[in-house]
Amino acid sequence: MLEKKMKQGSGFSGEEVIAEFERLTKDAAIVQRETLRRILAENAGVEYLRDLGLAGRTDPDSFRSCVPLATHADLEPYIERIADGDSSPILTAKPATSISLSSGTTQGKRKYLLFNEELVKSTMQIYRTSYAFRNREFPVGNGKALQFIYSSRQTKTKGGLTATTATTNVYRSEEFKATMRDIQSQCCSPDEVIFGSGGADFSQSLYCHLLCGLLAAGEVQIVSATFAHSVVLAFQTFERVWEELCADIRSGEVSPARVTTPAVRNAVEALLGGPMPELADEIARKCVALSNWYGVIPALWPNARYVYGIMTGSMEHYVKKLRHYAGELPLVAAEYGASEGWIGANVEPATPPELATFTVLPDIGYFEFIPLRPLDGGGAAGGGCYAEAEPVGLTEVAVGEQYEVVMTTFAGLYRYRLGDVVEVSGFHNATPKLKFVCRRNLMLSINIDKNSEQDLQLAVDAAARAALAAEKLEVVDYTSHADTSSSTSPGHYVVFLELNAEDAAAVDGDVLQSCCDELDRAFVDAGYVGSRKTKAIGALELRVLQRGTFQKVLRHYLSLGAPVSQFKSPRCVSRSNSGVLQILAACTVKVLFSSAYD
Repeated sequence: MLEKKMKQGSGFSGEEVIAEFERLTKDAAIVQRETLRRILAENAGVEYLRDLGLAGRTDPDSFRSCVPLATHADLEPYIERIADGDSSPILTAKPATSISLSSGTTQGKRKYLLFNEELVKSTMQIYRTSYAFRNREFPVGNGKALQFIYSSRQTKTKGGLTATTATTNVYRSEEFKATMRDIQSQCCSPDEVIFGSGGADFSQSLYCHLLCGLLAAGEVQIVSATFAHSVVLAFQTFERVWEELCADIRSGEVSPARVTTPAVRNAVEALLGGPMPELADEIARKCVALSNWYGVIPALWPNARYVYGIMTGSMEHYVKKLRHYAGELPLVAAEYGASEGWIGANVEPATPPELATFTVLPDIGYFEFIPLRPLDGGGAAGGGCYAEAEPVGLTEVAVGEQYEVVMTTFAGLYRYRLGDVVEVSGFHNATPKLKFVCRRNLMLSINIDKNSEQDLQLAVDAAARAALAAEKLEVVDYTSHADTSSSTSPGHYVVFLELNAEDAAAVDGDVLQSCCDELDRAFVDAGYVGSRKTKAIGALELRVLQRGTFQKVLRHYLSLGAPVSQFKSPRCVSRSNSGVLQILAACTVKVLFSSAYD
């Protein structure tokens, strides 16, 4: 379809892409059946489907009756065999070209997933679609993009397959490079900055991204990263190192203390081309003139049109800080997907990230949705506790209802429960627009209480507004833990907050006590409230962390091989995640207990 048209054409036509998208979404039910037929026909002889008795049938009814809903745990033994070198058609007829690794920050364990050329194609399709709508709203020319993107470490499985993140697999593909040349501004940074350190030291890559961005300041039209967290991290770093960056530009040499990899330093110094004292002075004047770094992005990159990245789900916490750095520049939420595959595109890019929805591409995979009814008395996101019904098809969902996403892909996932809870906010033609709600399996629970990561976010936001805002205190980052250890009875919630105060230990104790009480009251799940009143759950514990704690958490995950480009702060830390709990404990400067239910 569109992919063939693009290959035959000479360049990118946004209007053609949009026209094709409109056609696909108008015929969504037909397209879905054809997509399932293609997946099952191509993989009819694979072991997984053969053993389930599908017998080559490709219709939705046969597929649903023979193939059960599955989780990663169900497919993990098959994927491990492939990773170990079994080349027989186990999950896909075409061999996997590599292994994709999830970040591991969501559930504490990195998942193995198959990666093949079909995933590259679907990635290019969703990138083209999103870009076409984005460029219609915010047109950009042939300028450059300041992209905070990083490669990840690559390892080899026992069977010789390369294992790395899905994003790195995509970045290294020739089709990705060719498509990016057609559809968007070129990255300011050379490949050596993205790939040079092999993911071993992202800090030098981040420093070089900033330096390369400053050298191309007048050409930059887009500022972006995979996740909003990466953009915020970049400009938090900029606040600390801008004088060093100016010194490098003034001298024409990259600091060997900051950039230790010779190939990376040489590539950036080639862009510098010698001393540039006038540019260094101009950057310094702009930095000094800024008030608390508000609007630093448009100040230094005056031709930037928007800031772009994933800003929903656990990334929504960073939108406020990102908006501070962006000033009046629009924030545009990126596509909706996961390590397992893509789901939807943002075709309304002018919508604020907090309200962003994602329109499902009906030919990118076969989708089902498990209806979820929040049980009575649930919290803001249903308390994470739901009653389930039989899955329905893509075009059978209802506006205003919540569902868990089930996907069947060209990369060996069949009726795979993604674990994402979404709400249908409307339809674009015949295909639904989804709003991300939360992850199902990430929740705080002690007794009969169920509080999801969204409930936690809402509680933190409410407490910050009620108790911290008047003191000009902000929550830099946060996480939580359900403490059910034998040393504490009854169990209770622990919420960890890193504040923007340089000396968190010096923050007024009454302010923090008020914050702690407000946090406790902000969990409105009936199971939690009832358990607190009957003392079945103990008083909420607030632990205030020293500045930089979540930087240490990030470095901890990086040391375990997690990629910075996919890093998400863990919102609920389990007891098994002892490394993170040890960091949080060591960095705690104040401990308070709620008196809200005394």
